[in-house]
Amino acid sequence: MVQEEKERVNLPWVEKYRPNTLDDLISHADIINTINKFIKEDQLPHLLFYGPPGTGKTSTILACAKQMYPKGKFNSMVMELNASDDRGIGIVRGQILNFASTRTIFKSGYKLIILDEADAMTNDAQNALRRIIEKFTENVRFCLICNYLSKIIPALQSRCTRFRFTNDGKKALVDLAAGDMRKVINILQSAATAFSEVNEDTVYTCVGHPTKTDVTNILKWLLNSDFSTAYAMIRELQIAKGLALMDILQEVHLMIHRIEIPSEVLIELLIKMSDIEHRLTAGTSEKLQLSALVGTFYLARTKIEVPDDLK
Repeated sequence: MVQEEKERVNLPWVEKYRPNTLDDLISHADIINTINKFIKEDQLPHLLFYGPPGTGKTSTILACAKQMYPKGKFNSMVMELNASDDRGIGIVRGQILNFASTRTIFKSGYKLIILDEADAMTNDAQNALRRIIEKFTENVRFCLICNYLSKIIPALQSRCTRFRFTNDGKKALVDLAAGDMRKVINILQSAATAFSEVNEDTVYTCVGHPTKTDVTNILKWLLNSDFSTAYAMIRELQIAKGLALMDILQEVHLMIHRIEIPSEVLIELLIKMSDIEHRLTAGTSEKLQLSALVGTFYLARTKIEVPDDLK
């Protein structure tokens, strides 16, 4: 037990604090309440969880499994297959079929098969799985987990009760993570390890993302300074803080929507910024694209009335 506790100390927070029961989960209250009711009434159906990565799909079903099966029974009653497993028809007719067809001791209760990244399965494999679900419903329950519901065949969807997981959360961490709770926890762990205080600046610093202050300064330079000065200041900031132009571009894009800009000028800015983003994704020089960004604002700012707080 002491050894186990020592090992847990060094675990990433994503695993160390992964919920053990449904009551430990703090989001998706409607889904959790519904599944809790299924378990209490011994009426758990086949489940299909879908939604963006990091929104709690796998954590929810694992918490559900730990709640249903005591520690001694967990390994014999639960099969979990993840993205690293083969998703062809062979795994369905082999491992899954063998596990599903084996009766539980004293023929009481049912097993649970968790198929993570189910949308990566081939259509043949999904069709084979449909027959197994149909044949062994008395003995096993399936939980399919996927990011894209459209990649699951209708025949499987109709055999499962579907639950949609959505983005959730609160400021700085959430802005960066875009609803990915796993990313939130990893960033939080990094910030807590590197700094004595976790605040907006330390969170942004940990991930090498421009802070709100940085973006405000960049926009001031773009709207007020001459070409050479604006380029030099932004480049200096990039080097000092290790900022990627793509991140700067995305933050500037969000901020210009908050400024009073004539619609035709805004459209022109957005088109040119999207061209810069496209060229960056194609691997062109950041220095050249920074010049393009500065030049875009230099040409547009004669038609823009700069707010006092950005002068």
